[in-house]
Amino acid sequence: MALRKFVNEIRGLKVKELPNYIKPKLSLDYIKNSFNRGLDNYYTQYIETSSPDPLYHVCFGGMVLSYLVNLPEERRHYEHLEHERLAKAHSSTAAHH
Repeated sequence: MALRKFVNEIRGLKVKELPNYIKPKLSLDYIKNSFNRGLDNYYTQYIETSSPDPLYHVCFGGMVLSYLVNLPEERRHYEHLEHERLAKAHSSTAAHH
């Protein structure tokens, strides 16, 4: 939703006006305030209402984080298996010729 709002805001701007519009939004204070506003909204929406959703967010977030941390090792493993498979296929075709 925030991205759609941002795109709608910059849609009417000219290219020359774009840097002056974006630069303040990239300041450290603006980012801190946006993050705090997001945390406040999350607290209001989920914590104050005693919703079980934060538990789901932690569980699924942990699963995604675990997957992403393990991904490079898995890719190396599958790359090694693929290399072995190709070497075996190459050696078996070379033996037939």
